[in-house]
Amino acid sequence: MKDLEEQLKIIEKGADEIIGLEELKSKLLKANKENRQIIVKLGLDPSAPDIHLGHTVVLRKIKQIQDLGHKAVIVIGDFTGMIGDPTGKSKTRKALTREEVLENAKTYEEQIFKILDKDKTEVRFNSEWLSKLNFQDVINLAATTTVARMLEREDFKKRYESNMPISIHEFFYPLMQGYDSLELKSDIELGGTDQRFNVLMGRMLQKHYGEEPQATIFMPLLEGTDGKEKMSKSLGNYIGIDEAPEIMFEKAMRIPDSLIIKYFELVTDIHPDGISDIKVKLEKGTVNPRDIKMSLAKEIVRLYHGEEGAQKGEARFKIVFQKREIPEDIDVLEVTSEEINLAEILVDNEIIKSKKEVKRLVEQGGIKVNNDKINNINSIEIKDEAIIQIGKKIFLKLKRVQ
Repeated sequence: MKDLEEQLKIIEKGADEIIGLEELKSKLLKANKENRQIIVKLGLDPSAPDIHLGHTVVLRKIKQIQDLGHKAVIVIGDFTGMIGDPTGKSKTRKALTREEVLENAKTYEEQIFKILDKDKTEVRFNSEWLSKLNFQDVINLAATTTVARMLEREDFKKRYESNMPISIHEFFYPLMQGYDSLELKSDIELGGTDQRFNVLMGRMLQKHYGEEPQATIFMPLLEGTDGKEKMSKSLGNYIGIDEAPEIMFEKAMRIPDSLIIKYFELVTDIHPDGISDIKVKLEKGTVNPRDIKMSLAKEIVRLYHGEEGAQKGEARFKIVFQKREIPEDIDVLEVTSEEINLAEILVDNEIIKSKKEVKRLVEQGGIKVNNDKINNINSIEIKDEAIIQIGKKIFLKLKRVQ
């Protein structure tokens, strides 16, 4: 294990807030003295298991703590998932079935080990202990807090003031998440800033039952490639960890310069001292932000696709976006006649969503055939083959066959 100062430097990197910092220092010193690991907990509600970089912020932090020699416990909320986390919701969430929860949990496990060290990670399902509580246990758990405290939660408060229904069982979600910490005797719990109420409930319950309270680390929410909204698949501003290296690289290059440092802090394992050096260079203007962003994109791709993937992503980006050349590894679609309906081909192969969108792109000069902009999408003749370019980054080859 590294010394205390170095551990804290890495743990605090990118964190929005740490509650119980002095207690955390004490835990780290004691663990170091006793040559044992501290337990870092993260709860996952398996309702949307398709992970993008925004989801990896807390996972990346756990990985950094693992690399300091400590143990991660990932709690798959198979029991709490059947209630559904009400955080940020304007109405009661539909409960997942047991089958849906287990299927999502399986997908989560597959994805988290692309980031976490499997040998230093324990995966638990909170049905192990929550399903065993009897009604007396539940009453005792409910007695640890008040309705007034629950209504301090922003989402509950808004629904209450708007006369929108709040089901009693929703109050149990943060209590059950807190009970997970009590059961596991966790030393640290991580969560996004939107999970503040739920995560602090664990600390409160540990104190209530006379246990040493966990420190809580809140990681900021990550803006997407648009630089404005929280990263989200529905907004299309996401970078998926399962995407091809070329796509990941190109998307990373879209982020605004103002977010370069934040991305280094939250989605890479670069040491804090290295990030400080980058920040100084950017502030002094001694480097081109584009060059730093290229380094960032390579680092992100390297984490999920290795050095070869990072090199591949960079090479394609330079060919397509800097040199404006046609890449060699483009998809080939075979056609059987000289005269083709390009709109149908693009839509049928799910390259563009609709013919209306194809028409709009043509009108804006966004589609080229053999490097010439087209103005008639309905009838295009090709002899043997044609290169189709859509916007700046999509290429495909149409090849005529008999």
